[in-house]
Amino acid sequence: MPMLNIHHRTTYTFREKVLLSPHRLVLRPRECRELRLLSHEISISPEAELSSSHDVFGNAIASATFQTPSDSLVVDSMATVDLTAAAWPVFDIAVSAINYPFLYTESDWTDLGALAVQQYEDIAGRLATWARGFVAGTPTDTLSLLKDISLGITSSVSYQSREEEGTQAPLTTLDRGWGSCRDFAVLFVEAVRSLGFGARIVSGYLFNPDSSLTGSTDYGSTHAWAEVFVPGAGWITFDPTNRSMGGANLIPVAVTRDIAQAVPISGTFVGGTDAFLSMNVAVEVKVADPAAAARL
Repeated sequence: MPMLNIHHRTTYTFREKVLLSPHRLVLRPRECRELRLLSHEISISPEAELSSSHDVFGNAIASATFQTPSDSLVVDSMATVDLTAAAWPVFDIAVSAINYPFLYTESDWTDLGALAVQQYEDIAGRLATWARGFVAGTPTDTLSLLKDISLGITSSVSYQSREEEGTQAPLTTLDRGWGSCRDFAVLFVEAVRSLGFGARIVSGYLFNPDSSLTGSTDYGSTHAWAEVFVPGAGWITFDPTNRSMGGANLIPVAVTRDIAQAVPISGTFVGGTDAFLSMNVAVEVKVADPAAAARL
């Protein structure tokens, strides 16, 4: 996998000049064993003071504070990364977890905490019943079970891009039979949690060089997927939107318990009730110029 440049521009426009509150930015790619961050820069108009921190998950968070009113807000995030994730990964799962059901160690269970608890109401256990339908037997192969649930989502639900904010509840996605990448990710995570797995949502970017992947009409886009904790292997990546396993073509920015915690840009403004006009998001993920990458 070559080095990649990511340009993520978000533009807000208003009918009049408004006072911008502090904005929370979750835009910095998250370094891990399979991804090295070579550079990252955020530029903002109007001028803002930036401060940095990390949230409870270790995600890099920037806070932008504004001093002058403006009738627009433009946030540019530019990053260069070295993505080395294998297209066909092999996972060294602990003997104790090769077959499902298995028990996490007491310390793992404690540390997983809310990541192993369903976040959406399922009083009648409909989602749990749907997920148990993929359990071939007792015991059954753990990795095969997780792959079957991921594949089962795309067999039951059609992909449909949604511009509006927010995420569908898992049962809503199943009932409607369609959803976006973030709906697929939430459905997968909630389904495996109902079976006792620890799982988390991942937000970031999809690199789509040959336009063969679902979720992007161009070379790249924002994207959402999931990770499941399996002893020995650690966090295993599943992208139910593209029926794939492993981090190839995926550039993580944030891992979270709930997808609402991974919104790239959030904040409010003080102005008229009809002051907001529009928001536009443009994302480009492309191969970095070799000469420029060599200087990093």
